[in-house]
Amino acid sequence: MDNPAAKRTCCESLRDFFTSAKFLIYMGHALSTWGDRMWNFAVAVFLVELYGNSLLLTAVYGLVVAGSVLLLGAIIGDWVDRNPRLKVAQTSLLVQNSCVILCGILLMVVFQFKEQLMNLYSGWILTICYILVITIANIANLASTATSITIQRDWVVVVAGQDSSNLADMNATVRIIDQLTNILAPMLVGQIMAFGSHFMGCGFISGWNLCSMCVEYALLWKVYQKTPALAVKAGQKGEEQELKQLSPHKDLENGQSPEESSQPLMNEASVVAKPDSPKERGCCYQVSEPLRTLKFGWVAYYNQDIFFAGMSLAFLYMTVLGFDCITTGYAYTQGLNGSVLSLLMGASAVFGICGTVAFTWVRKKCGLIRTGFISGMAQLSCLMMCVASVFTPGSPFDLSVSPFQDIFTHLIGEKTLPNGDLSSVHMGVNTTVAPAEELPPLQSYISVSLLFAGVIAARVGLWSFDLTVTQLIQETVIESERGVINGVQNSMNYLLDLLHFIMVILAPNPEAFGLLVIISVSFVAMGHAMYFRFAFKSLGTRLFFCFSPEQKVETVESPSLPTTV
Repeated sequence: MDNPAAKRTCCESLRDFFTSAKFLIYMGHALSTWGDRMWNFAVAVFLVELYGNSLLLTAVYGLVVAGSVLLLGAIIGDWVDRNPRLKVAQTSLLVQNSCVILCGILLMVVFQFKEQLMNLYSGWILTICYILVITIANIANLASTATSITIQRDWVVVVAGQDSSNLADMNATVRIIDQLTNILAPMLVGQIMAFGSHFMGCGFISGWNLCSMCVEYALLWKVYQKTPALAVKAGQKGEEQELKQLSPHKDLENGQSPEESSQPLMNEASVVAKPDSPKERGCCYQVSEPLRTLKFGWVAYYNQDIFFAGMSLAFLYMTVLGFDCITTGYAYTQGLNGSVLSLLMGASAVFGICGTVAFTWVRKKCGLIRTGFISGMAQLSCLMMCVASVFTPGSPFDLSVSPFQDIFTHLIGEKTLPNGDLSSVHMGVNTTVAPAEELPPLQSYISVSLLFAGVIAARVGLWSFDLTVTQLIQETVIESERGVINGVQNSMNYLLDLLHFIMVILAPNPEAFGLLVIISVSFVAMGHAMYFRFAFKSLGTRLFFCFSPEQKVETVESPSLPTTV
């Protein structure tokens, strides 16, 4: 017979897990990420559809988003640091979802009345609608950045406590949720737009965000109630009042103050109050305050022990070897259809999940810093297949074709020679070159197959490395600077991502894609060289000869940021 006590214990364990702060964070993150992925996928499609199948609005939106995070990342992180955790999480959640809802409603109006708007004031009303859509969507993205910093980089650390293994498991689970939603959410909204309409897609996303916002708000409050340590934050004055709101009777019964009851969960070295801001400042001082915050944020990032580790992660964004619009566009030019690409994206997600699982296992066996070194070597080894694909049969790589021909062609249009023949420069194709020998069907796919094999296999090392650097930042950066350092890290990521788009703009033709592959792998190699410098400085020769988990990285005090008004 089954033991009733064992059954009761099992049921209680399940109940405790499903009501724990950890599970509630997973649920909230899944809802938030699902909405983000649907919106990020749909807004690009909407902008292309609105502007007559042109990529202009999409390119402008991408440039605005990247530039905004690049300039405001440190300021957003500083705002996260200087305000109570619950206020930051609730504010960013409300702003993000409200902007997406408003943007969805505005897009529904534009789709429904586009013809009428085009005839009003010579189309200026429609242009204003485009500007409003891009502006509101950009605000939503900035709020999403704040949410990501405060939940994934701060709340997760506090909920995990001082247990590094628990933190690694939570980070891995959050990344698995990211991988799954990145595949499933666009599929759902894509089907709605395919079998319904773009109008229905906008309405569905707006309705989803409205419902999701209410549920996420409740989940945040429950997590905050279940984790008293979240109410204690370096540099804040309201910890005692916030903790009294959470558990006034329990603290009074125990005869302990709220700070005393929650203190063991926090890093004592990090709870250092910063000097209060003067209440009255000159007008010039207040105007220049964001610039000083930006400057000191980057200075603080540079002074961190994990500076080279963070830079190594940023350098991985300077690549065309990912499943973005650039790589998929190249795949289309090589004869791969949408069905094959969807299968490849699914395989990429599976390998990414394998990378998150491998991260937790390798970290337990070899330690956190060595895990990053091993992951980097694994990623770089797999990317060698991408380099080999440039020189294999079926590759369009041709250095005789100028990378800038496509730009010149679009700038000057078709050029006619005196005898009436078209010039040899047309749409990035050198027509004076003798046609290449046609390859057999199977052989023509060798290059693109090798390229995607390397990209997919490298996801294991990539995601494991990403989790390593993320946890290094979580464990190393002091609590009072956790937001601003992660904000600057996001800015660095966007900067290198922006550079990779500029690189593609300068060399857009398929013949130059092989050159972009080589440049991308070179940047990945430089990034891992930076991480090697960090790892060797931290562990010395033990990096190679002593494969046992190292001790937790010590928190190092770095220069504090200036006090804001």
